[in-house]
Amino acid sequence: MRLLKTVHGWLGVIVLPWVILIGLTGLYLNHERLVMGWLEGESYDEAQFDTWPGAKALTVNEARVLAEGLYPGVALTLEDDKTYHGRAAAVFAAGDAQVIVALQTGHYWVKTDLSRVTHAPDGTVLETRTYWEGIFKRLHERGWLTRTFGTWLADITAASMVIFGLSGIILFLMPRLRRRQNRRRVRAATTP
Repeated sequence: MRLLKTVHGWLGVIVLPWVILIGLTGLYLNHERLVMGWLEGESYDEAQFDTWPGAKALTVNEARVLAEGLYPGVALTLEDDKTYHGRAAAVFAAGDAQVIVALQTGHYWVKTDLSRVTHAPDGTVLETRTYWEGIFKRLHERGWLTRTFGTWLADITAASMVIFGLSGIILFLMPRLRRRQNRRRVRAATTP
């Protein structure tokens, strides 16, 4: 029992962050609108791009130079997409990120699987949007944001939670079963 209590206690300490994480991400997966109401900020109106002071049209080559300045030394690939949010755009893949340049105004977005940052032509950040759905789904499935651990971390956590639950059941039931057994012995001993 002492070993079981020790294992149960340490598993509880080790698994606790992931139990909380799985609970929170599960809440999101079941009640997306409720959770997003707390997390999402106000949206940015991209119609302002058309009247932006200092905005100027760019060619695809000028857009490439802009993207190369953001990701120096990274091989950029021009993707087939020609529009973004209803605007003519040059879309460049830069590893796990994309640089999307609005050709009519020079505004640009830096986009990953987890976020998108909107910039004015001078580089000023206009909006940062977090893709909470992707974050919560990855955390729920992997226990981690990147693929560094694959699903091993989530699998180890799941196995630990099973052991934690089973050991908790045993720790709960054993004293009660012992008490019941002791009461029967006392009754048997006191009954003539």
